[in-house]
Amino acid sequence: MSSHARARSVKAGLAGAASAMLLLSGGQPAGASTDQPVDEPASFTSMFTTTATPDQVVDMESNPTPGEAGATGIFNYRVNSDEEIICYDITLTGVTPPYMSMARTATHLHEAAAGVSGPPRISFPNPEDTGDGTLTSSGCLQGPFTTGLAGPDGQDTGTGFTLAELKANIAEYYSDTHTETYVSGAVRGQMTQVPMGGVDTGAGGTADDEGGFGGLLPLSLAGLAALGGATLLIRRRGATERNG
Repeated sequence: MSSHARARSVKAGLAGAASAMLLLSGGQPAGASTDQPVDEPASFTSMFTTTATPDQVVDMESNPTPGEAGATGIFNYRVNSDEEIICYDITLTGVTPPYMSMARTATHLHEAAAGVSGPPRISFPNPEDTGDGTLTSSGCLQGPFTTGLAGPDGQDTGTGFTLAELKANIAEYYSDTHTETYVSGAVRGQMTQVPMGGVDTGAGGTADDEGGFGGLLPLSLAGLAALGGATLLIRRRGATERNG
């Protein structure tokens, strides 16, 4: 790891520890939300994904702290960094609410390298039960982003974060969700970038040429594992459907 990356990880770990201390001490979240739900943009500049698992979770001191056994999370992000818009498709399987976090929600994009605790930079709506025990959440948010949680400097942990930073340092970001039973995280996964040209799904389709997940068959978890963390491809939803 470069000296720059190590410095970012240490800084992120300290901020994450302070945030977790705030969570556990019953402190009050910082600020009001400024990021707003928006329609899906016409195009995207990058795409990211992770398969989150309980074995990747660490506590505020970066000690391994396994999450919910058997649980899995798929976090897919499509980003337009020019318009500061991130569209998310999140699916949790085997995660047991209620959620718990002193941030505005309990489902986050954090900044920190693998094995290190770090502060949330974006707070997403918590996935809800679809009726079969699977929890899902999807939509688009536009920055500037806030999490509702104060960092050690007293500012919201989303302050100053931009989506260009995510693309530039993708290995330094992870996604997770927190529950009442698994406060450090039920599942966690480091983010990876998906080529805009797409990947072979192994399920009768390839990523489209328009920079989205559109018109594609979703991968099973087994297929995703076979691709070594490649994306779960999800149909794009139009603004009309999203606002319906």
